[in-house]
Amino acid sequence: MTIKKLTSDEIKASILEKLERNYGCDITDATKVQIYDALAQTVKDEVMRRRTASRGERKKQKCKKLYYLSAEFLVGRALHNNMVSLVNEDAYVTALHELGLDASRIFEEEPEPGLGNGGLGRLAACFLDSLTTLRLPAMGCTIRYEYGLFRQKIVDGYQVEMPDNWLENGSMWEICRPDQTQMVRFGGFVEPYDDNGKTRYRHLNYSTVQAVPYDVPVLGYDSNMVNMLRCWSARANKTLDMQSFNRGEYTRAIEEKELAEVISKVLYPEDNHYEGKELRLKQQYFLSSASVQYAVQDFVKVYGEDFSIFPEKVALHVNDTHPGMAIPELMRVLIDDYSLSWDEAEDITRRTFAYTNHTVMAEALEKWPEEMVSRLLPRIYMILQEINRRECARLWEVFPGQWERIGRMAVIGYGSVNMANLCVSMSHSVNGVSKIHTDILKKGVFHDFYLTQPDKFIAITNGITHRRWLMMANYRLSRLIDDAIGNAWRKDYERLADLEPFKEDAAFREKFFQVKRANKIRLSGRLQASQGITLRPDDLFDVQAKRLHEYKRQLLNALSILILYNRLHDNPNLAIQPRTYIFGAKAAPGYYRAKLIIRLINEIARLVNSDPVAGKYINVVFAENYCVSLAEDLIPAADVSEQLSTAGKEASGTGNMKFMMNGAVTIGTLDGANVEIADAVGRDNIYIFGMTAGQVEAAYQSPSRASGIFETSAEVRRALTQLIDGTLCPQQPGMFREIYHSLLFGDNGGIADSYFVLSDIRSYIRTQEQISKDYINRDEWVKKAIVNVARSHVFASDRTIKEYNQNIWHLDEVKL
Repeated sequence: MTIKKLTSDEIKASILEKLERNYGCDITDATKVQIYDALAQTVKDEVMRRRTASRGERKKQKCKKLYYLSAEFLVGRALHNNMVSLVNEDAYVTALHELGLDASRIFEEEPEPGLGNGGLGRLAACFLDSLTTLRLPAMGCTIRYEYGLFRQKIVDGYQVEMPDNWLENGSMWEICRPDQTQMVRFGGFVEPYDDNGKTRYRHLNYSTVQAVPYDVPVLGYDSNMVNMLRCWSARANKTLDMQSFNRGEYTRAIEEKELAEVISKVLYPEDNHYEGKELRLKQQYFLSSASVQYAVQDFVKVYGEDFSIFPEKVALHVNDTHPGMAIPELMRVLIDDYSLSWDEAEDITRRTFAYTNHTVMAEALEKWPEEMVSRLLPRIYMILQEINRRECARLWEVFPGQWERIGRMAVIGYGSVNMANLCVSMSHSVNGVSKIHTDILKKGVFHDFYLTQPDKFIAITNGITHRRWLMMANYRLSRLIDDAIGNAWRKDYERLADLEPFKEDAAFREKFFQVKRANKIRLSGRLQASQGITLRPDDLFDVQAKRLHEYKRQLLNALSILILYNRLHDNPNLAIQPRTYIFGAKAAPGYYRAKLIIRLINEIARLVNSDPVAGKYINVVFAENYCVSLAEDLIPAADVSEQLSTAGKEASGTGNMKFMMNGAVTIGTLDGANVEIADAVGRDNIYIFGMTAGQVEAAYQSPSRASGIFETSAEVRRALTQLIDGTLCPQQPGMFREIYHSLLFGDNGGIADSYFVLSDIRSYIRTQEQISKDYINRDEWVKKAIVNVARSHVFASDRTIKEYNQNIWHLDEVKL
């Protein structure tokens, strides 16, 4: 069925009709929010017409369906993205222009969904986009967080966390489905009972939380295919205790409601205390239980209770360990609700689940106190105990007598439930998100599991959707590419490779350079409006934008800027390429060191930008509240992409791919997907520095070199001394003593400079000097940028999803 696109006249008529019908106003007296609502309703109507056209086809064709479970889906704003997917953006922009409206300003009225924080959530959103465009039936499952992580403000150099109440006025794109509400149980106890000679179990005296689904339609590009992102919202069974209320006990009257609904209140509540850990566990089981219950019910509607075919018709994918409780939850549903035997349920579960690991950092491999799990989830705990007993017995056959080894691999051990071990042992597929990351999993984190089941482990490198990160975020470059090679690349990502010969076309190079400069001006306008910051568009824009963590090494970048400042201060005639350094990063509220690094960056910015000499050549900017919409302006403006993680620590990264796709040249270590970017573009079109993962691993076994670097490098010594001598904070000279101490002496008996900032700093500075020299030759630099864009097709999420489907899910395309 072909659905006609709206013309610009029809779009205008729809907007005006909706303003009149919904708000009793016309275009002259409507507010920006009312205009946004009318426009969004018009776009949503187009999306839902396509949903209607394709609805039911998956069930008719009996296609296998994927449920992609993730604690985050960092989807970004939907209005502009849906216009792009409708392939009708020009008609909408024309209609708005004829109504006297600026489309970009209307887009800004949309609240940014607070459903994610970083790369994990953005990857999930890209995957759902690609799944839908490729017509593969899928549902994303997450929590409908009332508040996102936080809105970041920088006050006197410090990060201040403000509530991100993105749902304050509701969301235009949601569709509430109360008819599909699921009941999630917490607490109580389990007792056995006899059922015709079989021992079964009933869960008693539990409290129930309702999981109410809100569906957000995800439209495929130039397609009638629409998948859903399902966001579960927690509601109490009893919203008001009337007896308590009538006694005047008003707080107690709503206590049950508040305790239940806090589950979906905030993304990633702080967990450095017991109550925070308990809330996180509740969140993760809430997401897992609701999603699994719905998946089973949907299967039964189509296929009845023939669970022998369940793994052929349903795929459940665990995106990191957060939704790992879905594994014992499926066991519970099959055994308790449908009376399957343990062996049947275990076989089905193992063939249904797949697990993606996203980190090699030990602290990120989740473990729950055994006591907490047994108290909050008593039936799930029983199932985990049996999974653990059987798994340990299996491992004893492989590693007889090696109890310590088996203990490391156990699902329950040393008083903790190990979620990573659960996911690895009970999934039919385990994948890392880059080649180097998967190798590290095999050789390190999950080495013993790999020895027992090597065929289970595969590498699938992450990807990004070029529809949002190039077509939408960088419309100027997209149209330049259309002019050069046509628009087939918009649907067929591999056609981006056709752009590479144009690096030899002088006229194209000039247009490419002017596109980059125009994007810098656009970014400058945004930062001027939000923070009063003016950028210099003729500077080299050097950008590091990502979650702030010590292993991502924003500190390395900051210290190198301080060293460059000292060089300029000593030699005002030093000839260097003017450069604007832009940082964008949020630190977790409880991560004191990361927040201190943000303060350090801002103090270096104050020192450098106010200096009459250095300020001419260096501009340091911290762009506050880094989010998807800011990234859509920031990434297209970047000349240099900073990817500085300590080698062996970053699983993949996707920011590196977004910068590459927009013509930024990478400076980075051989870590994560940087390795594959280097392979794709060649060493002439990327700047690699620093230690390799193997060298880092060896360095952990040898004495720290930090003190030797401090003693032998006058520049490093001077920069570190400035952390504590009042240069940066005259009123608080000891402000950064903790950072100084960690670099030279270590923390709590650990090695000094545990992320090898000082070990890599001289290599990093030399590489940055080479970048400055190369950037002066504009033609050669633009050639590098064009090569990066042309070869970025390797990192399109459409490619990633095809690999997942071929190797793990085995979904059939829905025929529309």
